[in-house]
Amino acid sequence: MKRLLVAFFGLMVALSFSSCGYNTMVSQDENVKGKWAQVENAYQRRADLVPNLVNTVKGAAKHEESTLTAVVEARAKATSITVDPTNLNEETIAQYQKVQDQFSGSLSKLMATVEAYPDLKANQNFLELQAQLEGTENRISTERRAYNEAVQQFNTTVRSFPNNLMAGMFGFKAKGTFTAQEGADKAPTVSF
Repeated sequence: MKRLLVAFFGLMVALSFSSCGYNTMVSQDENVKGKWAQVENAYQRRADLVPNLVNTVKGAAKHEESTLTAVVEARAKATSITVDPTNLNEETIAQYQKVQDQFSGSLSKLMATVEAYPDLKANQNFLELQAQLEGTENRISTERRAYNEAVQQFNTTVRSFPNNLMAGMFGFKAKGTFTAQEGADKAPTVSF
């Protein structure tokens, strides 16, 4: 009788864990980690393209050394920062995003510098690298959106009742999302 009671209690506990949302939270947490890995993958692709782009520009624009150095330094900084997927809170995402935004800014300066070199703009290698970089920026945007959607679903689950009780017991915490850059709400000024 005692064994039957223990088996019944064990079955009830197992069933309660599956209905309490624990498995859902684990599944969604793993989904968020997977989406984060894709974000890092897209940023790494961009970082890998930049040395080729810089070398192509360097050959045509020798006196633009300060711009090229800034791009190389920003790339080094962007690739040196890593975020632990188990600690994806608002602060760590903001730090990661800040470094990536600095890298984006230096790339924008590089592209602006290229405008002064018509021969470079016509160079097939440069055009191909530029197209790959544009495609990579689109991938980054897509992966960030997918990550934010996964985080939204996870955060909704862990903050909803009664899942929030289980989330607290098992240490599931809301994750951070990517946000727009400061000043992104203002249209850029274009003048000729």
